[in-house]
Amino acid sequence: MNTKTKFGVGAGVIVVTLVTLGWVGARESKTYYHLISEIPTLKQSELRQRMRVSGNVAPGTIKHLPGRVEFVLVEESKALNVAYVGQDPLPDTFKDDAQALVEGKLGSDGKFTAEQVQAKCASKYEVAPTPVKN
Repeated sequence: MNTKTKFGVGAGVIVVTLVTLGWVGARESKTYYHLISEIPTLKQSELRQRMRVSGNVAPGTIKHLPGRVEFVLVEESKALNVAYVGQDPLPDTFKDDAQALVEGKLGSDGKFTAEQVQAKCASKYEVAPTPVKN
């Protein structure tokens, strides 16, 4: 084999490898957003995918356990049990009635295992009234 052929074969192998890694990486990093009320209607293959789910943290359900934090998200009249197992600390705004967005996978037992949690403050930030001076 001459030098040009060897170079062409080597370059071809590198290009095919990079394209394959890019395709697999993009496919694995897909995250689908679902409402809690949609989860019972999903197909079995969709339930195994990585997903994002949002809702409000049900009051009194936050439990700090060894290696995880468990809580319940509610949306309309539907509830979802969540176990957060991520390494990052929970946001300061994560508390009862806060809006939360969790990212992870639904287990076969129906419990959602979250690797990431984002939270919004349940209260609205308002400008303090200015005192009237006479």
